[in-house]
Amino acid sequence: MNRRLNILAAEEHVDDGDPKVLQLPNDADPLAIEVCLEDIERIDLNFPKFTDGRAYSQAFLLRRRLGFKGDIRATGDVLIDQLVQMERTGFSSAVLKEGVDATDAQRQFDRFSAFYQGDAIKPAPHFAAGT
Repeated sequence: MNRRLNILAAEEHVDDGDPKVLQLPNDADPLAIEVCLEDIERIDLNFPKFTDGRAYSQAFLLRRRLGFKGDIRATGDVLIDQLVQMERTGFSSAVLKEGVDATDAQRQFDRFSAFYQGDAIKPAPHFAAGT
């Protein structure tokens, strides 16, 4: 599997108030954004705790319905076992929770290398891909 998810350690994530970075609240509806997405380079979606998955839906809507091409970054309580699903729902980068080793993440991608159903990145199901 060609991994497209950029994994960052907590100290690598910079939130410097850049106007081209949109912090989307966890309870916000991406379809109601009043900002021109063409002017945005990155959207940060927050996981306040690992059991709150609303950011998955936000990422999927941003990628598939709104066609956002920039970086969608997962922040907050991001754990290694969530990374594969994050990539499949449209995230392009993830900031791991403090103390989590980014080198361990590759094992998750090795473990789940292919999927039968389509996702935000590859919408066609496996059987329709001609393989």
